[in-house]
Amino acid sequence: MQKEKKQGWHLLDAKQDGYYGISLTKAYELLKGRTSKTIIVAVIDSGIDTLHEDLKPILWVNKKEIAGNGIDDDGNGYLDDIYGWNFCGAPNGVNLERNSHEITRMYHNWRQEFEGKKEKNIPDDRKFLFSQWKKAAEMLQKDYEESLNNLFSIVRFLELLESSAKLISEKLQVTEFTVNALKSPLLKNDAKIARGIVLWNSVFSDVRDTTVTSTAIITDVIRYKNDLENKKKRKEEIPEDIRGELVKDNYTDINDRFYGNNNLKQGSGNHGTSVSGVIAAVRNNGIGVEGIADNVRIMAIRAVPGGDEHDKDVALAIRYAVDNGASIVNMSFGKPVSPYKQFVDDAVRYAASKGVLLVHGSGNEASNISKDVFYPNSEFLDGKRATNYLTVGASGDISTGGLCGSFSNYSKEWVDIFAPGVFIYTTTTNNGYDGVDGTSFASPVASGVAALLRSYFPSLSPEDVINILNESGTVITDEVDLPGKDEKKVKFSELCKSGKIINAYGAVKLALEKEKK
Repeated sequence: MQKEKKQGWHLLDAKQDGYYGISLTKAYELLKGRTSKTIIVAVIDSGIDTLHEDLKPILWVNKKEIAGNGIDDDGNGYLDDIYGWNFCGAPNGVNLERNSHEITRMYHNWRQEFEGKKEKNIPDDRKFLFSQWKKAAEMLQKDYEESLNNLFSIVRFLELLESSAKLISEKLQVTEFTVNALKSPLLKNDAKIARGIVLWNSVFSDVRDTTVTSTAIITDVIRYKNDLENKKKRKEEIPEDIRGELVKDNYTDINDRFYGNNNLKQGSGNHGTSVSGVIAAVRNNGIGVEGIADNVRIMAIRAVPGGDEHDKDVALAIRYAVDNGASIVNMSFGKPVSPYKQFVDDAVRYAASKGVLLVHGSGNEASNISKDVFYPNSEFLDGKRATNYLTVGASGDISTGGLCGSFSNYSKEWVDIFAPGVFIYTTTTNNGYDGVDGTSFASPVASGVAALLRSYFPSLSPEDVINILNESGTVITDEVDLPGKDEKKVKFSELCKSGKIINAYGAVKLALEKEKK
C-alpha cells in the first residue's frame, strides 16, 4: 500500500511518525525551559512577499532606517533598506525580472580571447577563466547540436498536432479533448481525421494519464520547441545586457557597490518567499505552515532574478548580510560557471571572519558535482576550503518517491549532508501555500535547523554547527536510487560526506551533550 504524501512531512520523525523528516517536535521537547536568542537569517534569493500573512511578523526590520523618508539614515549606502536590499533593480524601483544565462554571457564575453586556444598557451592568471570559458562553450555546443538535431522535426510534429487537434475538436464541438474522447461515435468513419486520431492515440499512450488534455500536450511541445530555439539562439547571438542597462553599475568592479533599490517584492516570484517560509514561517499561529526556527528574523536580499545571478551581486549580498547582523546566510541558487569567482570567494572569507555560516543547495541537475562543478562552492581559487560553508543535497521519503531526491546533485567530496527537499509544503506569494521540490528547499531546512542551534546555543561557531549537523544526522543504511539513474542503487554514504539526513532532534541532543563537557 502506497504511503500517503503528507503536507509538512519534512518536520516529522521516522520512528514516531513513519516519515524521514527532521524530528522537529522532539527537538523542541528537549529545548523546553531554555531561553533563546533572536537570530537573523539572510535569504539571498529572488526577493520576498513582505506582506505574506505567515512571514510578515518574522521579517528583519532595519531599525536604523526610517521607512519612506528617502534618506539613508544609517549611512550604509542603501537607501531605505527596511527589510533588506535588492541588487537587481534600478534606483527608481524598477526591477530586473529575467536575466540571461551565465554560460551564454561567459561564452560571448571571452570568445575573442579564448576561442581556438589551448591551455598551455594561456597565462597562469587566466587559466581559471579559460577553464570556465571552455566549459561554457562545451555546454552551449551540446545544446546547440540538440537544437539542430531536433528543431525541424519538433516544428513539423507540432504542426500535425495542432492541425489534427483542431479537426477533432471541431467535430466534437469542444475546445480540447482527452484520450477517452477519441472513442466518441462522432469520430467514426471520418476519413478526414482518421490519421489525426491515430496520432493522438499514440501521443496519449506515452502520457499514461487519462485526464491529460490535448491543450496540455500541445503546450508542453510548444515549451520544448521554444527551449530548443533558445538553445540555438544562445550560441548564435550575443545576449542582451538587460541587467547592465537597468542597474547602471559596472559589474566587473566589486568596489562599485551602491546600486539597486529596496523593492523586494516586484519580480520576486514564489522562490524567495517559499525558501523563507521553510526556515521561519510563524509557528503555532493556527494558519498556513510551520517554519523550523522559532526565534528568527528573515533578512531578504534580492540577487537572483530569473536566469542566472551575477557573481558581483552574490558577493555584495553576502557582505550586506554580514554587515547587517546575519548569523546565517541561505543560498538556494547556483550555476555551472563563475567568471568572477574571486568576488564570491572574498565575500565567503569575510563572512567566516565575522562568524557567519553559509548554507547552499547542491543543485538540481542529478549530477556528481565532484565532476560537474556547481557554483558558488566551498573551494577557493587557491585550493583552500571555507570552514563556514555547508552544502546540502535533497532527501525525500518513501511517500515522495524515495529517500533521495531524483533531481539532487551529490558528491562524497563536496556535499556535506542531505535534508528534506521533495514536496516541501511552504509559503508562496499573495498569502498562498504549495508543495515545492528542489535543493533550493533542502537548503532552508538545513538553515532552519542551524538557526535553531545558534538561537539556543549562541556560543556555537559556524564550524561547530556544521560538525554537529553532520555528526547527529539520521544514518541511512538502505541503498537508494542514484539521482538521474533509477536503475542504479548506491549507498547513501556515496552521495555525501556524512551519509546522513539532517535531524533537528539529534542536533539539539548533541549540542546539549557538548555543552556539558
